[in-house]
Amino acid sequence: MNRLHTAEQTRSRGPRLHVTLATCESEILAAQKLRYQIFAEELGARLPTRIAGVDRDLFDPHCEHLIVRDEESGRIVGTYRILSPEAARSVGSYYSESEFDLTRLAHLRPRTVEVGRSCIDPNYRSGAVISLLWAGLARYMLDNGHEYLIGCASIGMNDGGHNAAAIYNSLSPQLSPLEYRVFPRCPLPLAQLSQISPAELPPLLKGYLRAGAWVCGEPAWDPDFNTADLLLLLPMSRINERYVRHFVERRS
Repeated sequence: MNRLHTAEQTRSRGPRLHVTLATCESEILAAQKLRYQIFAEELGARLPTRIAGVDRDLFDPHCEHLIVRDEESGRIVGTYRILSPEAARSVGSYYSESEFDLTRLAHLRPRTVEVGRSCIDPNYRSGAVISLLWAGLARYMLDNGHEYLIGCASIGMNDGGHNAAAIYNSLSPQLSPLEYRVFPRCPLPLAQLSQISPAELPPLLKGYLRAGAWVCGEPAWDPDFNTADLLLLLPMSRINERYVRHFVERRS
């Protein structure tokens, strides 16, 4: 049985939550329905799909799907999809290559996992679900010996992009070395946006940065999701030791 299957959280109050990799089509479908609920219905993303109410694209069959389940209700309340280096070779690219030129990361491909489509049921956003997703993801990386993690952190554009510009302007200390920089295919027009407002970082971006991730360059604009996306690179050699103790060792 996959070691992720043992990672769980039992609380005296609230639901009993459990993190694992999806093992059957019904679990994957439930995760894809949750993604559609959050991205399309809640956030207004334009998601081309052949099945009503299901977020599914050409990458999904090649991905593993990390899920958090409420054991009492049986509902899947959080998910993250994982594209291994072998799967990326099979599908022909990483998802983030639709937004960024990843040429400078080409030498890392055989050792790099891409993650994305992270979302949580609105009734479960207390912090417990994201903690379990991070624990499951960290365990997956360590158990499989992968050395690098990449993923996009999205920033809402309801304000026209000003907060995204302010966030990027505040992240200079977290920028990657030049040899790991990527280049957005549809850049956010930073020069036309205010970059002096107080930056409000989304929780997912905070999580990446606390773990030790680098920001690999300027944000891309994703018109389908109406977000500004930052490409994050987390070398496992840089991962914060407190992160490992909190998310992995406690839940092993």
